[in-house]
Amino acid sequence: MATKTKPRKKQSDAADAPQVVAEPPPTPATPPPSDWTPTERISWFPIPAEEDLDPRVADLVARQREKLGAPNNVVRCHAWRPDLMLEWLALFDRITRGPSGLSRAEREMIGVVVSAENRCMLCLSNHGAELRRLTGDPVLSERICQDYRRAGLDARTRAMLDYAVKLTRTPVDCEEADILALKELGFSTDDVYDIIQTAAIYNYNNRVASASGYLPDRHYHSVFR
Repeated sequence: MATKTKPRKKQSDAADAPQVVAEPPPTPATPPPSDWTPTERISWFPIPAEEDLDPRVADLVARQREKLGAPNNVVRCHAWRPDLMLEWLALFDRITRGPSGLSRAEREMIGVVVSAENRCMLCLSNHGAELRRLTGDPVLSERICQDYRRAGLDARTRAMLDYAVKLTRTPVDCEEADILALKELGFSTDDVYDIIQTAAIYNYNNRVASASGYLPDRHYHSVFR
């Protein structure tokens, strides 16, 4: 006699349905680090948080991002005193980039020679890079930064830089004869005054930067070489 087999129970549709596993909630995305926040200590004075910036400084930072890709340490270091910074920047730009019988490159030469005399890391690094950019000659620019007296400069440029160094080292020794000697080499009265103004504002910048512990942006050490 044949053995009867029990019919299999039909599985429910629910059992056939794929199991739904609840996914964990998404992890909130970590915001990228702000390019405003320094990666090292760049000043012995406060660096304000970006959200606390004076609106005029915030606008300057936005313009630097558009033009340079990121804000630089000069703005970061001075941002906690916005009125002073903006007035100083306006004067500095007028002296070093405004109309003058001196070229931009000549004024940068004065800047790096004065900064070398004062051993100002920030100004020598930043303006050494700018001099390389303006001249397109990294070898000449580096020689001017290290020892302009051996850089093979013409007599006119050498005299301009000698005068800037004299104003830096021993301003009390400056005489009218210095002005007359520069005029003999082709500098106008306005040119000589611009040499004085350029050397003077770099001496100011050097002293503020060195006494405040400012560090240059790292990329200035290597660009335009």
